[in-house]
Amino acid sequence: MIYTVYILYTEKFKKHYTGYSTNLPSRLISHNELGHGWTAKYRPWKLIYTNEFETKQEAIAYEKWLKTGVGRDFIKKLHH
Repeated sequence: MIYTVYILYTEKFKKHYTGYSTNLPSRLISHNELGHGWTAKYRPWKLIYTNEFETKQEAIAYEKWLKTGVGRDFIKKLHH
């Protein structure tokens, strides 16, 4: 199974969202159309980055790194 770490960006609200999924197309629909959580308030979301991993542990570790100061700096460079 492939785990995809992804970063979404909302131009309207200038916010990022980082997550991981084994079914990215379905997850994107959830963020932009179906879900009712935090991401629903900031629609529409645009996919700006993905990275694939073979294990869930690798994906979680990478997602955690993206949420550090260095990771957030990396994310900011993606859409500027």
